[in-house]
Amino acid sequence: MEFANKEYLLLLLLIIPYIIWYVMYRKKSEPTMRMSDTFAFRFAPRSWKVTLMPISMILRLLAFVMIVLVLARPQTSNSWKSETVEGIDIMLSMDVSTSMLAEDLRPNRIEAAKQVAAEFIIGRPNDNIGLCIFAGESFTQCPMTTDHTSLLNLLQNVRTDIAARGLIEDGTAIGMGLANAVSRLKDSKAKSKVVILLTDGSNNRGDISPMTAAEIAKSMGIRVYTIGVGTNKVAPYPMPVAGGVQYVNIPVEIDTKTLSSIASITEGDFYRATNTKELRNIYKEIDKLEKSKLNVKKFSKRYEAYQPFALAAVLALLLEILLRITIFRRIP
Repeated sequence: MEFANKEYLLLLLLIIPYIIWYVMYRKKSEPTMRMSDTFAFRFAPRSWKVTLMPISMILRLLAFVMIVLVLARPQTSNSWKSETVEGIDIMLSMDVSTSMLAEDLRPNRIEAAKQVAAEFIIGRPNDNIGLCIFAGESFTQCPMTTDHTSLLNLLQNVRTDIAARGLIEDGTAIGMGLANAVSRLKDSKAKSKVVILLTDGSNNRGDISPMTAAEIAKSMGIRVYTIGVGTNKVAPYPMPVAGGVQYVNIPVEIDTKTLSSIASITEGDFYRATNTKELRNIYKEIDKLEKSKLNVKKFSKRYEAYQPFALAAVLALLLEILLRITIFRRIP
């Protein structure tokens, strides 16, 4: 909690002279009566009213303190502010062609890729991370952001049926997927700019070749880490048939030469993942990337919080007045 008018808090110093006055001079204003001897009253118990009489003074002090706090304008605010954090700019480019439903990774390639990518995102809270997906075409699922909650939600919504339902062309446009990710990084001011491209096939669609996209990435100082997912030779694939699903073995055709060349040109690395454990280890290896400074601007909004103090002041005053005219009432 903060105070907009902190100078009013100096009024609290007036409490000290008031307490001194109350202790030292209050008794002089009390009515007195002369008696020849007070010995008989030496052991007489004090009235409970006399014992509780300082409550009135305490209530007045409480009301005064609350009024001063109201004048000082207490405020609460969101804890958002501008700050500098360490991080890098990363674009994830993920293959969502129908072949990613193959179940050589558990539960299948696409779900394993999403799970490991989510763990990678959670482990890098200060990075600007975005996501683009591709099959025969490519588009951006989420631009680069530090709002990883939104990014993770969009990642979980990634499905391969967008190609199966004809929303985008099926196939594997590696060049388009890489070019789309590079376009999102072209205006980045970060020291380290990285694309992590994951696919299970070879380029067979798109207007931009993978090597052309790699040259563009190199010219912009973007490193590309390529990952080929899938076992060697063949993989089980769920083929829809009438009344159920039939598994067939499909060939694994990963263009390791092209993926390796992309990584080499951009000074990145190429990895092969034949199971989920290897894929997780690959992301851990990439997690060791250098970091650079990012300026993160956060919005701050303040709210007035005087209401509880004003209510306390009113209640204290009312209670003090009530006690003064009832229990502690004096007869002149």
